Amino acid sequence: MSGDVRVALPEEAAILSTLEAGTKVLLSGVIYTMRDAGHARCLAYLREHGELPFGLAGQVLFYAGPTPERAGRPFGAIGPTTASRMDFAAPELYRAGIVSTIGKGKRSREVVDACRMCKATYLACVGGVAALLAERVVHATCVAWEDLGTEALWRIEVEDLSAFVEVDATGRDLYREIEASADPA
Repeated sequence: MSGDVRVALPEEAAILSTLEAGTKVLLSGVIYTMRDAGHARCLAYLREHGELPFGLAGQVLFYAGPTPERAGRPFGAIGPTTASRMDFAAPELYRAGIVSTIGKGKRSREVVDACRMCKATYLACVGGVAALLAERVVHATCVAWEDLGTEALWRIEVEDLSAFVEVDATGRDLYREIEASADPA
């Protein structure tokens, strides 16, 4: 796996802002998961209190809805959610201190601009491999909003979770580059 950049989280989270779009990363350490409804609650807290809840500042947020534990693992499956579903919240969360997000698919122009302005990144995981990604989770704890089920806020510890930098801290966006290079005009 030469060329992969290993990042220990959260201690080395700042490294993510130095990586170019297209770089493969292997994440180990603590990340948080949350989906649509969790984002709405997180934004409500942020707007009321002026800061992110539960120590989320400086952290990486994985857009995922894990399934219940299975076969002695913390989760049966944990796959990336379509990231554009969280575009309503991402710019504000980046401004409040989230250093990187992980999901699948293209982001809005507003999210790309927020990555550039906040020196944040968007990482993408391959979709369709949720059971394999679950093997990378070594520990999990529900932090908040358990009533939301799969959309709750989870603190997970991962070992060598593979992802690619899709939008880097300069605003370089691989999805738009690929679209532009495929456009015959």
